[in-house]
Amino acid sequence: MNNRFNKIFSEIKARHDSLLGERAFKDKDAWRSHDEEPDMMRSRFAVDRDRILYSGAYRRYHGKTQVFFFTNLIDEEMTNRNLHIAYVSQISRTIGKYLGLNTELIEAIALGHDLGHCPFGHDGEKALSENCIAAGIGHFHHNVESLHIVDNISRKGQGLNLTFQVRDGIISHDGEVHNTQLKPQKGKTEADIEAYIAAKTAGNDISWMPATLEACVVRITDTIAYIGQDIEDAIRYNILRRDELPKEQVKYLGNNNSQIIETLVQSVIANSYEQDYIAFDDETSEQLRELKNFNYKRIYTDENVKKSNALIYRTMRILFEKYLEDINHKNLDSKIFKHFLNHKTDKYLERFSPAEQVRDFIATMTDRYYNEEIKAYLLPWQGGY
Repeated sequence: MNNRFNKIFSEIKARHDSLLGERAFKDKDAWRSHDEEPDMMRSRFAVDRDRILYSGAYRRYHGKTQVFFFTNLIDEEMTNRNLHIAYVSQISRTIGKYLGLNTELIEAIALGHDLGHCPFGHDGEKALSENCIAAGIGHFHHNVESLHIVDNISRKGQGLNLTFQVRDGIISHDGEVHNTQLKPQKGKTEADIEAYIAAKTAGNDISWMPATLEACVVRITDTIAYIGQDIEDAIRYNILRRDELPKEQVKYLGNNNSQIIETLVQSVIANSYEQDYIAFDDETSEQLRELKNFNYKRIYTDENVKKSNALIYRTMRILFEKYLEDINHKNLDSKIFKHFLNHKTDKYLERFSPAEQVRDFIATMTDRYYNEEIKAYLLPWQGGY
């Protein structure tokens, strides 16, 4: 039976590989830091996808903010981090399919790329970064933390032992940077990733491209997935009216999320087909840049969206200092011990400083968990988790 099973799946894998384009990254060329026995039913990238999918960090996506952190408690149709991940995965696999790329690699990167987001989205990220800098451990960046989670935090600190190509794709995504064209930086090594992490932690800007076309697809799709959806959420929350959208961008890209996605996806496929890069055409890229600028002015920096910023910064400092004190005084009743450190290997505990452990604990929190911890600390008579 085993011989027949192995033969069947070997044929299936060979058939799958034969359908990939010449520019696709092949599963046989992937590698891990620690070698493993091959899985007969799944490719290396499918194994990575499943490890991410069944991780605790992936399950916590559902409780994390995308943009409108204060609305999810009253409107469950507002986009959360979990929905954003699903959109990135679906759109990037569509693009990858038409370009003949490895959709299993694409899916694994897409599912893992935002694991390091802390509570309250980018506002929470900035607040946590300030505390990390003050504690002497450098800047916090969610893409760096995403890789740290799959490498050093998951499975009680053992890590997931993902392939280099998936790990590179996870740390190489950056939806904030606008690129017309993404050309893979092939031949990257572990030393390159370490140098990138050191530069980002030190607060330096660094030019950085993914190592594969598949990772380039996920990076460009990150923007495609959020730009129109954030507009729909803003309209739903009455921050914006549809007739206020910039006329030139509406004319060129569309006036709703579906039209915007279709325009952007068609541009990427048409301009990337049989090319060694992933790209928009120049006009679409410029219109997208302008729409991003509009979103920043009307949505991301809107007074209603930002009015809780002061509270986020103040409570982030309170929690960071509290957990640091709990570690230094070995307060074993603290949640950082009960829900985090007590479940980590000696390797993790010995390798990372107390401030880094606090950073990691806060970064893994959902919005609700964070709120409950603040309530339990500031309003102990109300309880908490």
